[in-house]
Amino acid sequence: MAEMVAAFASSHSVMLTCTLQDWQKGFRTFDPKGTYFDRKGNVVTYDQLLALAPSNAKELVTDEAIAKRFAQVQDAMAHMRKEVQTAKLDVLIICGDDQNELFSKNMQPAIGIYHADRIRNGRKKELPQSDPFHWYKFAQNRRLEDEDGVFYPVNKPLAEHLIKGLCDRGFDIASLGGMADHQYEGHAYSFMHKKYLDGAPNGQVPIVPIFLNTYFPPNQPTPRRCVELGKGIGELVRSFPDNLRVGFMASGGLSHFQAEEDLDDAVIAAMKRKDLEFLSNLDVKRLQAGSSEIRNWLVLAGACPDLDLTWISYAPGYRTDALTGTGLGFATWYPPAAKAAE
Repeated sequence: MAEMVAAFASSHSVMLTCTLQDWQKGFRTFDPKGTYFDRKGNVVTYDQLLALAPSNAKELVTDEAIAKRFAQVQDAMAHMRKEVQTAKLDVLIICGDDQNELFSKNMQPAIGIYHADRIRNGRKKELPQSDPFHWYKFAQNRRLEDEDGVFYPVNKPLAEHLIKGLCDRGFDIASLGGMADHQYEGHAYSFMHKKYLDGAPNGQVPIVPIFLNTYFPPNQPTPRRCVELGKGIGELVRSFPDNLRVGFMASGGLSHFQAEEDLDDAVIAAMKRKDLEFLSNLDVKRLQAGSSEIRNWLVLAGACPDLDLTWISYAPGYRTDALTGTGLGFATWYPPAAKAAE
C-alpha cells in the first residue's frame, strides 16, 4: 500500500527567482502600479496602503533589512531542496494554482487533476532589454527551460486513482489528459521542478499535478472544502495498492501582494497544532489575490494529519514603504517516528 511519508510547503513567488537588487530596487517601481486588498477584502490602491503603513515601515525596507531576509530565504530554499531530494519519494503530489496558464476565464475548474504520462515545461522567452521590467520577466524565465520540449514524468495510475476516488466522494474533478501543443505546466509546478526536483540523485521524481482555483471568482473552493479535499486525497493515497513512498507539496503562498504577518502567523500556528477547524473557518475576505494560495496549504493540512510539522522558515518579504510583498514560507512535515529517529 502507498504511504504518505513526507509533506512540504513552499512559496513559489517570483521574488524567489529575483536577485537581491530586484528586491531592493526593482519592486519599488513595480509595486506602485499594483492593485491590493485591505483586511476586509476591499480593493485599495498602493497609495492607500502607504497611508495605512505603520510608523516603522521604512525601517523594515532598508537595504540592510531586505538583504537579511533575502539571505534567509536563499538558505530556506537550499534546505527545502535537500529535504525533497533526500526523502526517497516515488511520487510527489503538487497542489498549486493555475494563473491563466492552462486555464482561462473561459474555462476555470475549481479542482483539476492532470493524468497524462508526462507534463511539459515551457522554454525561456526572448526578452528585449528595452523593456523597463526586463528584470521581472527575467526572474520569471528562471522557472523555465533553456530549450523546448522538456518533459517531466507523471504518475498516471495514482492520478487516475485520485480522480475516480474523489469523484466517488462527491468532488467534481476536471480531468486533464494532456495539453495542447502551445501549452505548458504553470509556474506552481515549473518552480518546483526547477528549484527542488531537478538534479535529484535518484532521478526525476514523478509528480501528480492537482490544480486548485484559489485565485479567480466565482468558483474558488472555500477553506473548509480545501481541508475536506485534502482529507479525501490522504485517504486515497493510503488506499492505493502500489507500494509507493508519496510526498505532498503545497505550492504557493503565503500572504501577498501585501505581506500580512498576522495572517501568516495564524495559519502557521494552526498548521503546527493541526487545528483543522480553525483553518476551515479562515475568512475568505483575507484570502484575496496571492493570499488565496494559502488554500493549497489547507489541502496539505487535511491530507497529512499523521505528519508533524518539523521545520518552518518564514520571512515577511516586505519590499516597499507600503509593506507590499510576499509572506515567504517554507515548511516540512514527517511522521513522528521519522522525526524521533533523526
